[in-house]
Amino acid sequence: MTASRALSIAIVLHVFLLVYWLGGDLGTYYSSRYVMKREVGLEARSIALKIMSFCDVFPRICLVLFLPSGITLMGLNNLGRDQFGGWRLIPVWIFGFAWLSLVIYEYRSHGVGKHITLIRNADLIIRYLLIVGLLIASSVVLVIGDPFGVQTNPRWLAGKVMLYAIAILMGVLIRRELKPFGAAWVALVRSGKSPGSDEIESGIGGAIERSEKYVYLIWVCVIGAAILGIVKPGIMNYS
Repeated sequence: MTASRALSIAIVLHVFLLVYWLGGDLGTYYSSRYVMKREVGLEARSIALKIMSFCDVFPRICLVLFLPSGITLMGLNNLGRDQFGGWRLIPVWIFGFAWLSLVIYEYRSHGVGKHITLIRNADLIIRYLLIVGLLIASSVVLVIGDPFGVQTNPRWLAGKVMLYAIAILMGVLIRRELKPFGAAWVALVRSGKSPGSDEIESGIGGAIERSEKYVYLIWVCVIGAAILGIVKPGIMNYS
């Protein structure tokens, strides 16, 4: 396979990940509206929750694969061929699929299982390390003249990386806000009726509503990353 064809495939993959990330998030958001509706029957709300859960797995997958996909793009052109090109992409993808396996395991387990706590903690540690590492690296690129020896103005790329790190952070914050949701939903199902008590409904609707601001910020990050990747502002004016 020629280098130009490999780059074209990598670009297509990267674009698909952006599209499915945002599209899956929109599906999750829309179905969550019905999960919160008190006037809807319990069976209908349960179906909406299943749809919401299914839609949500695609943004999770896209977020994980966006990292090795982006590094692959860097490794296939002048922005990072010396740092990430060739065999160096192998450990990047191994890491990506290892992280993805944690995400898929957590999704398929539905929050229960012998190793679920270990899996969740490992996933969170990866996210925290990436948030800190990517924010530091992107900040360095934004303030240094020729970061890492690259002289083609990669500041647009630093902005894209920074938005990615912020999106990961927003996902962690969403998890925190949704913690009361699980117990409240179990209580609603056990009650066998919809709407449930004010306390139950507050736990369901309140958790989703508190997480919404972080969802909106993720959309801003994804759209912003797409714009930076296409426009590459400033790249022709660098001296």
